Amino acid sequence: MASTRVLSPGGRSPGRRETESALTLAERMPRLILEARRVAATLSHGLHGRRRAGPGESFWQFRPFVAGEAANRIDWRRSARDDRLYVREREWEAAHNVWLWIDRSASMGFSSSLALCPKVERALVLGLALADAFVEAGERVGLLGLSRPQATRAIVERIAEALVADAAGLDEDMPPRAPVARFDEAVLIGDFLSPLDEVRAAVAGIAASGCRGHLVAIVDPVEETFPFAGEAELHDLEAGLSLRVGDAAAWGSAYRVRIQAHRDALAEIARGHGWTFGLHRTDRPASEAALRLVTLVAARAAG
Repeated sequence: MASTRVLSPGGRSPGRRETESALTLAERMPRLILEARRVAATLSHGLHGRRRAGPGESFWQFRPFVAGEAANRIDWRRSARDDRLYVREREWEAAHNVWLWIDRSASMGFSSSLALCPKVERALVLGLALADAFVEAGERVGLLGLSRPQATRAIVERIAEALVADAAGLDEDMPPRAPVARFDEAVLIGDFLSPLDEVRAAVAGIAASGCRGHLVAIVDPVEETFPFAGEAELHDLEAGLSLRVGDAAAWGSAYRVRIQAHRDALAEIARGHGWTFGLHRTDRPASEAALRLVTLVAARAAG
């Protein structure tokens, strides 16, 4: 029999100093970032980036000065530390923006004994890994309603810090209606268990400019299979409601029909705007969902 647990509000963030949860900033953020880096590293062979040196907005790297280049390109401070001359390269401006939204609401704190981790932890690792992979590919990455798109090697840390500071995000189960440009890309990661009308309105608001987008539904195996029997008590983590079921096995059959209908409706909402929809179970590796997403984004970028 599967068992379940629900994370506290402090556990639905990369780490929050304000909470007294055992999962503090020092314990959680480095582990999530490390896991995100590991997942991102597995994507390097499947994602062909477009980043190169050019007149961009932020520092990218130092490289040795080549004879024939203009002397005003030399970074004298860096060169003074060595016996060679170096040029400060900046990032190419042709990158476009990828906007992320990561659901950290109460229902995302759910986890069962069948899962590798809680839903929110998988969503955070997936989002951070995608940010790292997209920046490596030459894109700028931002958080909807929280941070502007950036292309920096510290993008994982920047996004984690923004999420830590966003206490209000722990109560929001739908993305904000932030402005997204026509040629931008939006990646929304959550469980999307909210009423379909709310999901439809949120997606329509973001897609109104004609941007491309992707819905990634994070689900616990128990939420798909409902492997219970006998008496059970179900809890709505968002509304605070409870339901006692006398015969869980019989009730589960109807539940599976309804949850599948909900998934089908989510896919239809995405298709209606030319978006993609994917389902990721937390008993599967995070790299599977990450690879699918970067492949979709790279394919669209290529036309």
